[in-house]
This record gives sequence, structure tokens and C-alpha cells, in this order.
Amino acid sequence: MYEIIVKTEFASAHNLRNYNGVCENLHGHNWKVDIVVETKELDRSGLAVDFNLLKEKSNKIATDLDHIYLNEHRAFKTVNPSSENIAKYIFDELVKAMGNSCRVKKITLWETDDAAASYFEE
Repeated sequence: MYEIIVKTEFASAHNLRNYNGVCENLHGHNWKVDIVVETKELDRSGLAVDFNLLKEKSNKIATDLDHIYLNEHRAFKTVNPSSENIAKYIFDELVKAMGNSCRVKKITLWETDDAAASYFEE
């Protein structure tokens, strides 16, 4: 099995609904995203997945979330924009974007340098 990892980032604001604490207030993050995909086979060039393709697709998803108020984004109008839910959204969007070229293994979303949430499917 081969594993490919790329990183992307975006900045956005949100507030957590139904949360009893300061994060219920409007605040922002400079989010960092670790993207892990895997494949069993290499292509004719000896690549698992073209880094440029994976970066292009993941950066497009990040750009859609960049410099916005996440609570108003179509994906988070009714779903709380927690780190966990944002990670799952990125995972689902990347699965659609990559098609059958690889398996999206895990998305880790860092909201600070020492706090992150990951989403993966078994």
C-alpha cells in the first residue's frame, strides 16, 4: 500500500452553536489541513497519485472555505462548523474530486498548532 500526504490551509471564522463557552462567540482560525490518500498500485510513471493533482483538488476545496464565515457556507447552515464536521466535509468533497484515482484515507484539520480533529472511514 502506498500513502501520499499533502497539506493545504485556509483562514475563516465560525462560531459553535449549542456550545457553552467562549467558542460560541464569533472567532477565527488559520486552519491547516493534512490530507492522506492511499493506493495499492503505482501508475505507469511509478506514481501513486500525482502530487500536483492532489494539491489542485485539495486547494480548490480549501479556497471554497477561505476568508468566509463558515456558519453561512451551504454545508454548515444546519451542521455545526466544528473542526470534526469541517474535516468530514473536506473528506467528502475530496472523495468526489479524486474519483477512483485513489482512496482518501484521512483528513486532519488543525485549528491551532496543538489542537486538531481527524476524519477517516474504516
